[in-house]
Amino acid sequence: MMAFWTEPDFDEHELVQLVHDSASGLTAIIAIHSTHLGPGAGGTRFWHYDKPEGAMRDALRLSRGMSYKNAMAGLPMGGGKAVVLLGPGAEKTPELLAAFGDAVNALGGRYVTAEDVGATEADMVAISKRTPHVCGLPADDGSIGGDPGPFTAMGIYHGIRAAVAHKLGKDSVRGVHVAVQGCGSVGGGVARLLARDGATLTLSDIDAKRAKALATELGSQVVASDRVMGVTCDVFSPNALGAVLDEEGIARLDCQIVAGGANNQLARPEHGAQLAERGILYAPDYVINAGGIINVGLEYLCRQHGSPCDINEVRRRIAQIPERLEAIWRESEATGQSSDVVADAMARRLIGRG
Repeated sequence: MMAFWTEPDFDEHELVQLVHDSASGLTAIIAIHSTHLGPGAGGTRFWHYDKPEGAMRDALRLSRGMSYKNAMAGLPMGGGKAVVLLGPGAEKTPELLAAFGDAVNALGGRYVTAEDVGATEADMVAISKRTPHVCGLPADDGSIGGDPGPFTAMGIYHGIRAAVAHKLGKDSVRGVHVAVQGCGSVGGGVARLLARDGATLTLSDIDAKRAKALATELGSQVVASDRVMGVTCDVFSPNALGAVLDEEGIARLDCQIVAGGANNQLARPEHGAQLAERGILYAPDYVINAGGIINVGLEYLCRQHGSPCDINEVRRRIAQIPERLEAIWRESEATGQSSDVVADAMARRLIGRG
């Protein structure tokens, strides 16, 4: 493993820990960016990386993103993230999940985990048998917690409506063309909410069958995953893996708005300015996609404090996402700084690093 402090994405992280347990086969990185506002909260990604540098990069970038996301969402939580490195074709075993739960527990509450890419509610249940510092546990109807995906989708839906109003001057998404990249829990949820309101959709996913099934359900078009960024549309909504907005990707865009749930959409910091130069309104990812952490974060805080969990409070906080986006866009227009730079500055002030 490389010297993480020389990585360009290292940002005075409070803790970067490599965890290895030979008995279970666990190799993981736990990164805590900030605990200024509270315990570092962020999900665990189970993924196969061709090179360990990719895992370290994800852990550093995603944990910093969680610091910013939780701060901008008004949660008393800091930012953390974990990455479990899986071998090609490797499966999560009970032993591996138990070992990871022990690693989280050893941090004494400095890090709180939840679902991320490759993780399920069942995984969180298994991890919760080894540590109380976990959220996203199964929830009964009408209570908070569980799969954060639908709540993330809800926030993105609100954010797209706000972007359409701000950029296009429309108070509805009816007839607005949205190209949705990724049709999983988040992207699929966004597509269904937009379709309900009469948006025109073009869908894409690396799993072509999944995209086609959702398109059939919603009466939408489908394009191949390598073509979706070039679709002529009003809104491009990235809801798969990050770093899609690089020089090549931005050059291909034929839209007025980028608003979606993928984490770390900008491959590098300068790419936010490139979007702005093209006149494309960008909704900073960690602001628009905060619905999931609002849900599971409040689940964890309520459980820790022994207080009742109110689903209406979750919905109320998610409905505030457009107000935060509007504040960012107004300052961006007033200062000439790109929206990602404005959002980062706001978040850093909130975590005491401004």
